[in-house]
Amino acid sequence: MRKVYLDNAATTPLLPEVREAMLPFLGEDFGNPSCLHSWGDVAREAMEDARNQVAQLIAADAEEIIFTASGTESNNFAVKGLALAQQNKGKHVVVSAIEHFSVLHSAKTLEKWGFELSLIPVDKYGMVSPDDVRKNLRKDTVLVSIMHANGEVGTIEPIKEIAKIAKEKGVVFHTDAVAVAGTAPVDVKELGIDALSLAGNQFYGPKGVGALWVRKGVRIIPFLDGGVQEGGRRAGTENVPAIVGLGKAAELAKANMASRTEHLTRLRNRLLTELPSKIKHVVVTGHPQDRLPGHASFCVEFIEGEAMLMLLNSQGVAVTSGSACTSRALKASHVLIAMGLSHALAQGSLLFSFGLDNTSQDIDYVLEVLAPVVDRLRQMSPLYAKFTKTSKGG
Repeated sequence: MRKVYLDNAATTPLLPEVREAMLPFLGEDFGNPSCLHSWGDVAREAMEDARNQVAQLIAADAEEIIFTASGTESNNFAVKGLALAQQNKGKHVVVSAIEHFSVLHSAKTLEKWGFELSLIPVDKYGMVSPDDVRKNLRKDTVLVSIMHANGEVGTIEPIKEIAKIAKEKGVVFHTDAVAVAGTAPVDVKELGIDALSLAGNQFYGPKGVGALWVRKGVRIIPFLDGGVQEGGRRAGTENVPAIVGLGKAAELAKANMASRTEHLTRLRNRLLTELPSKIKHVVVTGHPQDRLPGHASFCVEFIEGEAMLMLLNSQGVAVTSGSACTSRALKASHVLIAMGLSHALAQGSLLFSFGLDNTSQDIDYVLEVLAPVVDRLRQMSPLYAKFTKTSKGG
């Protein structure tokens, strides 16, 4: 049976070059980078090299990079730390309705701490309107956090335009770029933003490591109390092997960005075109043009996504329904609901996220096995039975 991994939005495989870079720091180069001896020197120098590699990926300065344990930690750190640091100016925070839960839940926590929260709606493509952001800014607004792109439907947001609006009002702007950084070009200076989150496992680096970029001069309250690591901004002994891996993955992503983007876009466009023509009653979700290069997302009418996942897995195909962080919740995606889809339709979501190893033959196989899966499930669906009866005039 053919094996086809199409869940790269959840995590990507570790590249061999990344693994090789990490290995010495899992063995003989085990020193603590905070220690003032040769063992510590080796670890510290490797970590600073990685900091520079990550900075170059997003066109930032190395001293502005703070290493974290994940994209989720970076988002928590950004939303809470930036808002708390500005609270003498006000206690109003603005985020979109389709943010990752690490941003939404952090914003909800701020509400419990006395902040006010405004949720920006999105259109049917999952796009945030800069005008809506402008309308929600107030004199006491201290933070806007809008994701660079949505990991479930792939829509890329107008971050540069929103950042300009925030800057005009003197409001700090953060973007969750976990779905973008390392996959598509990111230039923090060109975007005009103040803070950005990223994660290594999204671009062939290790799991359990991320970074938060904070523009020099922007105040942030440390998320973790403890030692003086990361310039006093993030306490705790650093995960040196993972950080080295993150740096190597960033270096490779920057060097190969154009070829990767071309490869992923070609595969994505083929599936976006051919799947709806192969299977009836399928809705493409996300923006038709402004979307991540490797994302093809759909809703299949009359059946549930989880059932499709299990049957596709039995055929050797790995995909997801919604984000990996919510895939076991068995609830309709908050992203799709915010885009105006019904709960019934949102329950049938499928996300195919391509990677470097995928080929056109993988798409052939997916189209071959998915059609019978959908047909089998629809034959058991009371919703489909009602639809066919109605459509026949019965």
